Amino acid sequence: MAEFRMPSLGSDMEEGILVEWLVKPGDRVKRRDVIAVVETDKAAIEIEVFEDGVIDEILVPPGRKVPVGTVLAMIRTEAGQGAVFPKEKKFLVEDAPPTGAEIEGKAPPASDVPLVPASTTSLKRIKASPYARRLAAEQAIDLRRLKGTGPGGIINAADVEAVVPTAKAVPPTQPPTVSAVEKSVVKDYAAAMRRAIAKAMVRSNREIPHYYLQTRIDMSRTLRRLESDNLKRSIKERILPVVPLIKAVALALGDVPELNGYWIEDRHQPQEAINIGFAIALRQGGLITPAILNADLKNLDELMASLRDLITRARSGGLRSSEMTEATVTVTSLGDLGVEALYGVIYPPQVALIGFGKIMEQPWAESGMLTVRPILTATLAADHRATDGRRGAQFLDALNRYLQEPLTL
Repeated sequence: MAEFRMPSLGSDMEEGILVEWLVKPGDRVKRRDVIAVVETDKAAIEIEVFEDGVIDEILVPPGRKVPVGTVLAMIRTEAGQGAVFPKEKKFLVEDAPPTGAEIEGKAPPASDVPLVPASTTSLKRIKASPYARRLAAEQAIDLRRLKGTGPGGIINAADVEAVVPTAKAVPPTQPPTVSAVEKSVVKDYAAAMRRAIAKAMVRSNREIPHYYLQTRIDMSRTLRRLESDNLKRSIKERILPVVPLIKAVALALGDVPELNGYWIEDRHQPQEAINIGFAIALRQGGLITPAILNADLKNLDELMASLRDLITRARSGGLRSSEMTEATVTVTSLGDLGVEALYGVIYPPQVALIGFGKIMEQPWAESGMLTVRPILTATLAADHRATDGRRGAQFLDALNRYLQEPLTL
């Protein structure tokens, strides 16, 4: 028998709300199946299982907030057939704000907006953005009765708001206006997000002795290749300039593996897989860094597809637990906002963060000749407990080398 526990989806996470189960007792599951949705201060995350087996018992109902490590369910594995499972539930549960899943049984609001029958969706996964879930909870609207109009059928805030006006007419009390609810939800969400970021960054600055390095990189060759390749593609298939940067980082980490990993329990733990966390700004404010798994094994087209998919799901809901927990290094870029160089804060327990600024036309001297080239400023923030400046410099040198040989990307 295996225990399925509330995972830690980041160094700043201490508890989470079990929003939704996507399985029931008796369902067979296999490794990497998504079986639940958990809401953290940053986002609603799809939680994967890492055991093959059969769901034996669900211990925590939807809508409950529990600490990281709480046993959520028991999974009967082949190795554990016949094992005796203690029926006593030892988890700690505290009241949590109501969620869409909690309002089962309440009469849904009448509405002119077309609703889908609950019976056809009761056993299906409800895809909804975190903001939509909060808004629905505030208005006691059953998400199962809504039809999503977002990407892939995701229920977004607009779908919820479409049925809110009717809900306002329910007596006896006068519910708050939509704008008031929206402001309250956004405010609470933003505050929780800032608290989570603050906790992680305070820990980083308190525990990690950072050192910083900077270099300038001539991007002429990489941009020429990118421009040539994009001319052969449709607009939707074109590759953004940040994609070859991600690929070059992944290859350079293969040359300097000490920067790819964690510092845990006073020990450096380099990782074999290169999973690059990419910082994504959310529309409602805040930041999230899901990982592109095995980035070194993907070509530019695959990296572009992965990045587009991550950004879409980060902003609409639907990130997976592996994407939130397995990043081995972080890449962040503010070049699109005109920032020339940035000096980031390492996300613990990782040991490095790579920052990219804007690619700008700048004077460049080469072979005794002065010319103008598109120049990128790359920075490295690294944990001095794990590496020293020489290894950091070797990483930036490798990064530059790959960007001067774009056919290797």
